[in-house]
Amino acid sequence: MPAALAIGDFSRATSLSIKTLRHYHRVGLLAPAQVDADTGYRWYTTDQIPTAQVIRRFRTLDMPLEQIHAVLQAPDLATRNELISAHLASLEQNLARTQSAVASLRDLLAGPSPAAPVSHRQVEAVTAAAVTAHIAMSDLVPWYSGALAELQATLEAQGLRTAGPTGGMFAGELFTDEAGQATVFVPTTIEVPRLGRVEPLLVPAAELAVIEHPGSLADVDRAYGSLAAYVADHELRLDGPIREYYLVGRQDTADEGQWRTEVCWPIFSTGAAA
Repeated sequence: MPAALAIGDFSRATSLSIKTLRHYHRVGLLAPAQVDADTGYRWYTTDQIPTAQVIRRFRTLDMPLEQIHAVLQAPDLATRNELISAHLASLEQNLARTQSAVASLRDLLAGPSPAAPVSHRQVEAVTAAAVTAHIAMSDLVPWYSGALAELQATLEAQGLRTAGPTGGMFAGELFTDEAGQATVFVPTTIEVPRLGRVEPLLVPAAELAVIEHPGSLADVDRAYGSLAAYVADHELRLDGPIREYYLVGRQDTADEGQWRTEVCWPIFSTGAAA
């Protein structure tokens, strides 16, 4: 029969504070082997030490308590490993985002890079298949990915061909109020029927100031900043949604270094060349 340890001794044995052990007990993650009915004092056994050590290591990897509980309660080894692998994949994604942010910050600290050239373009109205929603800025990336996948699946199922690069239109409120209307669209040769979230859309004609951003969208704000400065300097700005055209994007390759995105600001053209 395993030996019993008072909570203080168990704390020293596992490097988990008494406060933490009490919290784990309250949430049902690591219950003591015995609780004194009169004093409420907690006792643990030596065979609980490995479980406590596993919990501590998962916490150092920022695994949420509910996920740790799911791992500990997994019915079989395959399920347990699947849960652990999913968390490790999430950590790797976070690490990649952190590394990208660090690289971007180093570039900024090194000094401003030469701004990409800005061009003027007049685009005609085009027929498109689109998904539109009012979303929070924090949900933009997952919403965009889901909307794009739905658009591609719908067009493929109906045997429709695209007639231009995928684009997006984003209301000003999405930037200023962190919530607003967003649209992802794919130009088509004919009008598409409404199906699920996909609906036909006539993307309006517009005059645009355009700057091209190469690579990941993690630092596309630099292109936005350069374009905004240009538009302000030339007093060309019009109210209207910002557009993005994904010349090469996630729909083409998973290699973010190959992506090319046009950021477009609606303008009132004076006929001056950019």
